[in-house]
Amino acid sequence: MSDVAAPSDRAGKARNRGSALHAAGALLRLVQFEHTIFALPFAYAGALIAAHGNPGWARVGWIALAMAAARSCAFALNRLIDRGIDSRNPRTASRPSVTGEVTVPAMLGLAAITAALLVIAAANLNRLCLELCPIPLALFVLYPYCKRFTFLAHYVLGAGIAGAPVGGFLAVRGAWDLPAVLLGLSVLFWMGGLDILYALQDVAVDRAQGLHSVPSRLGVRNAFYVSDASHVLTAAFLVATGVAAHLSWPFFIGAAAGIALLVYEHSLVSPTDFSRVNRAFFTVNSYFAIAVFAGVLASVVVH
Repeated sequence: MSDVAAPSDRAGKARNRGSALHAAGALLRLVQFEHTIFALPFAYAGALIAAHGNPGWARVGWIALAMAAARSCAFALNRLIDRGIDSRNPRTASRPSVTGEVTVPAMLGLAAITAALLVIAAANLNRLCLELCPIPLALFVLYPYCKRFTFLAHYVLGAGIAGAPVGGFLAVRGAWDLPAVLLGLSVLFWMGGLDILYALQDVAVDRAQGLHSVPSRLGVRNAFYVSDASHVLTAAFLVATGVAAHLSWPFFIGAAAGIALLVYEHSLVSPTDFSRVNRAFFTVNSYFAIAVFAGVLASVVVH
């Protein structure tokens, strides 16, 4: 009898493993974990500026955990809160949060676990980081609701991402200073301007659902002007960061490369053609974050 049961048991275990792998894959697709690269280089840039060198490998590890946990928590909450809106948008209707691949309890559980990991990481950095934890967590909840009442939601998202360089700086220094604020503002306007371009895909759907965005409120052409202005501010605050932090010449080369990427990004889309907006959002901007980090790292090494 045991010989007969064994293949069935093995098949059951294989199915369980397959189900577990499928669930894990759905969670990873839900939070788009691979796009943590948007925030992590800025966090390390802030840490390097604060330390004027190696911030310490233990801090590097805790910062990585904090960034990964924060981003996963933000995505879990965003997908949970927006699942109704997403179901009525053809572009987002296949998300795991909409199809049921990831259930509401699973999203709540993921948000709770990653929020706890963020708090643990902050507590292992310093007291100030721990005390400030409620701010990003509040932004993670606030952002998904913003599009329901204000077209400034893009900049609320930017404020959330701006927590990366500010948090990295505070993790090392344990106190506020001008370079942290300037780099944070640069990232805020970078992501705000970028998110305006990304929202071009959903103008018709947003208007139909009564949702707010710069393109749906001000029109497509004016949205480009607002995005352009945001990225001009990004460049200005980025250069100001280098001056305030007394960074050496390699930083300004990295900043110039990042600014050139922003110019290239804006060349990919126009008021009459934004079919390449995904390329601008995901590919070009990951290089922007890396260019800024590389510039800071090279500056610290040369200095």
